[in-house]
Amino acid sequence: MAHHDICADCAVRDQALCSSLTDVELQALNTLGRRRKIARGQTLIWAGDDSIICANLLSGVLKLVAATPNGREQIVGLLYPADFVGQPYAGQADFTITALTESELCIFPRDAFERVLEDHARMERLLLQRTLAALGIARTRILSLARQSAQEKIAGFLLDMALRATATGCRATPDGPMTFDLPLTRGQIADVLGLTIETVSRQMTRLKTAGVIALPGGRAITISDPDALQGRAEAA
Repeated sequence: MAHHDICADCAVRDQALCSSLTDVELQALNTLGRRRKIARGQTLIWAGDDSIICANLLSGVLKLVAATPNGREQIVGLLYPADFVGQPYAGQADFTITALTESELCIFPRDAFERVLEDHARMERLLLQRTLAALGIARTRILSLARQSAQEKIAGFLLDMALRATATGCRATPDGPMTFDLPLTRGQIADVLGLTIETVSRQMTRLKTAGVIALPGGRAITISDPDALQGRAEAA
């Protein structure tokens, strides 16, 4: 029976790691991959478990979570469509990976994926570049958590979310205000930014009062004035 070409209708084909492959090379990967949907709140990988899968995130948002010594969860990163999930060449998973929204992934067995990487230097190089870029983002985040004000943190976070939501957000006019759903609760935003829930709520209210954002209800948010938001994200 012919293997279904899961790459044909892939929404992130041009942004994901696979973008470095030719159509022929993609076939090799295609035979390994399988699509998997996971529900909001479902865990894909548990920290400490054997690292047995790698994946491309096709849709949705995942959180990377570390357990602190006192048993609290700390969100250490977020994964978005076209991001790579998992750790090739690692025996165990460092972080628990859980879906914040309904998500779909293209999953590969880790050992088979490593063999494909070894055969395709371009793909291996792209994975290295992305890993180094993610490391750079993590280092920048550590610095900003230490030095930014609460207002700068919230404004920067909302700008990042808006950028990520470009594909799914809606606008009445091409350059009008963009409305989208935040994938995180206020508690989770507080966790990511190293703030309290009260501070997150207070800053959101301030931005709303200033006409920078609107909060239509639920998790929906409208960026009414992107330039003003950008201004507030930059350290004075």
